[in-house]
Amino acid sequence: MKQTLFIDFDGTLCDDKFWRSLPSDIFEKLQIFLFTENTDIVIDWMKGVYTSEYINKLLSEKLSIDKNDMWERFISDCKKMNISKATLERIKALQEKYHTVLVTDNMDCFDRFIKPALKLEFYFDAVVNSYNEKNLKSENNGFLFRKYVIGNIKNAILIDNSKKVCDIFSSLGGTVFHITPNENIDVHLSKL
Repeated sequence: MKQTLFIDFDGTLCDDKFWRSLPSDIFEKLQIFLFTENTDIVIDWMKGVYTSEYINKLLSEKLSIDKNDMWERFISDCKKMNISKATLERIKALQEKYHTVLVTDNMDCFDRFIKPALKLEFYFDAVVNSYNEKNLKSENNGFLFRKYVIGNIKNAILIDNSKKVCDIFSSLGGTVFHITPNENIDVHLSKL
């Protein structure tokens, strides 16, 4: 039986941000409003409470930006997220030895725009998104990991940039490779 290899998306595979094509001053205001002052909205969005349409409408009103322009930029930025082709090919090659699972705390736009644009299902045996599961990776004692592991979680591996998520996975008995400024995903993949 293959070991399960869980790999995170944001901050692990990809560092690109939503709405990055906005002018920098507006982008900064958006980041502060949504990701600093209203993290509860972001968490609810990642758990399936809100749609991308709702969030974009909210932001266009808050920031006084044309809603159509906001939406078009959002979709375009999602579709143009960048992951190293070499990294994806390395993950694809690991499928001979591992059951590869991309597991992400993400939004509906991940399945709608990002996953198809990057053809992620070609590189992973499974793609798990918190939006569909209504559950974050750090919730319910690592429920998502326990649900999607093949075999014993003590034989599973996680590559993630979140210390909190890594600690939970480690407490379940799995092996953790924590993404840091000095050790990116390629460093950790080369260990496998």
